[in-house]
Parts: sequence; structure tokens; C-alpha cells
Amino acid sequence: MRVTEIFHSLQGEGMLAGVPSVFVRLAGCPLRCRWCDTAYAWDYSAGTEHTLDGLVAEVGRIACRHVVVTGGEPLVGPNLTARPGLVDLTCRLKDLGKHVTIETAGVLFVPGLACDLMSLSLKLSHSTPLPADLAAEHERIRRDLEQAKALIETYPYQLKFVIESHDDSTEVMEILGRLGSVDRERVLLMPQARRREEMVERAPMVAELCLETGFRFGPRLQTTVWDNRRGR
Repeated sequence: MRVTEIFHSLQGEGMLAGVPSVFVRLAGCPLRCRWCDTAYAWDYSAGTEHTLDGLVAEVGRIACRHVVVTGGEPLVGPNLTARPGLVDLTCRLKDLGKHVTIETAGVLFVPGLACDLMSLSLKLSHSTPLPADLAAEHERIRRDLEQAKALIETYPYQLKFVIESHDDSTEVMEILGRLGSVDRERVLLMPQARRREEMVERAPMVAELCLETGFRFGPRLQTTVWDNRRGR
């Protein structure tokens, strides 16, 4: 399994923000979000190859209950089907007594995962890259909400939306309507911020939007505390 990095930090986003966690960042992603802060993990050949035994052993050496499997896009392999070995990895982590969070864009349903929290970051239209050749594929993938709907129906979940402007709330409500029955208390709005100054600038707008809609405000501790320094 191709791994970009393994590191010990605080969960920066979602309902478990602030919880010490081990992050396993898998290589490769079919999306090309224009504001992505982990573009170094896009390439499926990035990082180093790990055996399942070696990867589980490395995670197990860190005294931390929470493990976050992220990317890139952890659910999707290089051929746009389920990532080989992912189900086995999550099951092995659960056997170690770990709480397993999977951070995904929700673009592919994968059954059989040992997952305590499916953290879906559904992409809004402002994520679409400008080059036309990248934009067409990005749009095709991100707009397929049937995959996300299946994940929500199968696993404990949270929904995160990156907010760039007040008008994004219209698109959020449209997506939630298409998903059907969603627990509004599990919906979080997060400022689009790759750097600390962007977080400071946009946080008040997103906070006001949360007051208007009743959704949770989603912190981004990796940006606020460490200014998106890699490995944190």
C-alpha cells in the first residue's frame, strides 16, 4: 500500500477536532481541488510502499487510540475502484483496539470497512480546477452523490463542507436535499483556508452562516495552530 506519510498530531477538523490521532496519509486522488492543501498526495506513486504488516506495526508503535486514514483519497485506488488492502487495513487497526476515522470526499462506496467515523468532505463547485481537461473529470466525480449517500447509510458519519463565500450555503442545502435523510447535527461548515491568515479572514463569515443555518462550525486546527505545516 502506497503511503505518503504517517504522523502523530491532533485531529484538526470535524466532531473529533482536538483529539490526538495518528494520521495515515495514503497516496493518490482522482480529484483536483484547486485549493487542496495536500496536493503532494495526489499522485498514486507518491510516498513509499508499505506491506500491510509493516504499516500496522508502524501505527501500533505510537501510543494513541485514534487513527485517521486519509489522503489523497483513501477509498479510491489508481484504477478508480476500491483501494486494494484498505478493508484489511481497517480491520487490522480495529483488532489493535483503534478508533478508525476515514477522511474521504465520498466519491466511492466501499463495503466492509471497519470504520468508527466516515468523515465525508463533499466538494462544492468552487473546488473545481480551472484547466478544462481537469475540470471535466473533477466535476463528473464530485457530483455523483449516490456514492456518498451509500456511505452515509452504511457507516457512522459526519459531513464537512468547505465554505468560501456566504453564497455557498445555497449549494450546501441543494446537496443535502439530494442526499435525503441527513442528521443536521452531523453537518459542519469550515472556512476555506490553506493559511492561517485566510482562516482568520473567513472564520467570522462562516460562523455567522452557522448561526443562520444551525449547522456546526468546523475548526481547522492544522491551519490555525500550525499554519498547515506538513506533518501537523
